[in-house]
Amino acid sequence: MQIDVYSMAGEVVDRIEVSDDVFGAEPNMALLHQAALRQLANRRLGTASTKTRGMVTGGGAKPYRQKGTGRARQGSRRAPHYKGGGVVFGPHPRDYHLDMPKKMRRQAIRSALSAKVAEQQLVLLDRLEFPAPHTKDMVAVLEALPVNRKVLVVLPGVDGDGNVVKSARNIPGVKTLPAASVNVVDVLAHDYLLAPVPAVRQIESVFGQR
Repeated sequence: MQIDVYSMAGEVVDRIEVSDDVFGAEPNMALLHQAALRQLANRRLGTASTKTRGMVTGGGAKPYRQKGTGRARQGSRRAPHYKGGGVVFGPHPRDYHLDMPKKMRRQAIRSALSAKVAEQQLVLLDRLEFPAPHTKDMVAVLEALPVNRKVLVVLPGVDGDGNVVKSARNIPGVKTLPAASVNVVDVLAHDYLLAPVPAVRQIESVFGQR
């Protein structure tokens, strides 16, 4: 499969071949849904907590005597129907973690990337670098390219180019991500995928068939 490569000025300067394993797979919608659900579930902290009547401090003595008051007998001021009492069926810390085999996770990412290629929403650059961080420089690049709305900028290296990251972080709808950290949720959440050629080669190295 061959894809056009643009310059930062928006001109087609080359055409490269990309891996069919990574960018030409048949999108598996069920697998994409499962992978996205897993990723979102694993983000949840599950730290919501309440105290039952056995956890609330106090309540050692009866509110009033057992008999002779004409009222219903009570055993503790920390019962749920009293102010300051315990909570009935309240939330407690829990683990939302979902597992998914590594091969399935990798195939889901390949499906997401292939879907972008099929919809012509993958835009490649020969290079993406700035001598200094300036938001207006990144805006000019995006305006020159066939992208709009939400754009995910994938950068080579572990942390990407610091100048590019700083230039893009104040632009609404634009997010930067290292190539090795490409994931299903971010790919699906953005309309376009923008990547320099070195980042594409790194994606092929990380998520290609082994």
